[in-house]
Amino acid sequence: QVQLVESGGGLVQAGGSLRLSCAASGRTYSRYTMGWFRQAPGKEREFVAVRWSGGATFYAESVKGRFTISRDNAMNTVYLQMNSLKPEDTAVYYCAFREGWGNSVSAMDYWGKGTLVTVSS
Repeated sequence: QVQLVESGGGLVQAGGSLRLSCAASGRTYSRYTMGWFRQAPGKEREFVAVRWSGGATFYAESVKGRFTISRDNAMNTVYLQMNSLKPEDTAVYYCAFREGWGNSVSAMDYWGKGTLVTVSS
């Protein structure tokens, strides 16, 4: 079992920045995927960014160049630095985890409860 706790959401004006954090605890794995997904009102949950344990990172086209995913190994924490935020980035952001590699919503095994990000125009 893996437990995930997100923090860092909030209200920000368009063009601003936020940093989300996801602290993981529980069982450890040598190969894993950890990352971020989001769900806007009335829409399906979608991929944002993931980081594989080997260091590879992947981003949705809509956030490339604006968002950066990183990890603090000592803290078992993954971060999502979000810059140049747009109103369309408004969503509940979820941290997710799976053993092994994967980038899709259906591939994730564990989910946090989510943190709301609201970007005002």
